[in-house]
Amino acid sequence: MAKAFASQGDMSEKQISFTEVGDGLWAFTAEGDPNSGVIIGDDSVMIVEAQATPRLAHKVIENVREVTDKPITHLVLTHYHAVRVLGASAFGASQIIMSEKARAMVAERGQEDWDSEFQRFPRLFEGHESIPGLTWPTTTFHGRMSVYLGKRRVDIMQMGRAHTAGDIVIYVPDQNVMFTGDIVEYKSACYCGDGHFHDWPGTLEAIRRWDLDAIAPGRGDALVGREMVNEALDLTGDFVRSTYAPVARVALRGGSLKEAWDAVRAECDPKFADYAIYEHCLPFNVARAYDEALDIDTPRIWTAERDRKMWEDLQG
Repeated sequence: MAKAFASQGDMSEKQISFTEVGDGLWAFTAEGDPNSGVIIGDDSVMIVEAQATPRLAHKVIENVREVTDKPITHLVLTHYHAVRVLGASAFGASQIIMSEKARAMVAERGQEDWDSEFQRFPRLFEGHESIPGLTWPTTTFHGRMSVYLGKRRVDIMQMGRAHTAGDIVIYVPDQNVMFTGDIVEYKSACYCGDGHFHDWPGTLEAIRRWDLDAIAPGRGDALVGREMVNEALDLTGDFVRSTYAPVARVALRGGSLKEAWDAVRAECDPKFADYAIYEHCLPFNVARAYDEALDIDTPRIWTAERDRKMWEDLQG
């Protein structure tokens, strides 16, 4: 019998940090667990990313209430993954914003993704009984939109495919700060199981051209200062390229998924083995890279059954 996924054994509590990344802008981070962001406007608050359950969302709310008593009116979800969106009900926001593509992915694969992630991440789904169902946006857009929190303008944009096909970023121009979701990580492995390896580096460079003063990434520490911002962009790009290239070489010569797994381990373990959730992500990253190398553009839907079958194949 195949051993369990690394994420199934990750039951240790993570240390939460709440870091100011600009005036009225905060990053909620937790040692490689999914981050959330906070944007405080004149009269109200926007949250970026909802966490996996209402229980985890309340940890974000507790930190928000330490810095403001303004009502939470807007919730922006950078993509459709269950660990990012299923805590939405806790915030009571009147507006829930996603890209049109992300909403389509909820419709196409939202339940399957929930079932898959539920079996992979038992700790993140503690208190799952309080999830009322799939999270659906009230507002969608294509390309770009702006929200005004009083006089504070927040730009919500699609910069390109990366972590998923529906990724968005949230930019606060008065502070030159961006919330990137899982397009950018800091010393945490990228989950590429629904990603687009060919597009991801270009999307990172599109973000770099904004010459940002700070980034709240999808996972890992808040990135304050341009040196740290550029380091994170470099590390994320290196992770994506280092994962894809060895898999592509194996796939294009007709090698097996297990051979691709071994090739990635040889390339990536020396550089990234100490990254948060590295072992959690690796099997899914290899499987998606293998598919993309064979010209499967749309990531195949992960289901609990597919997860187990892939893991058994990799274990031989």
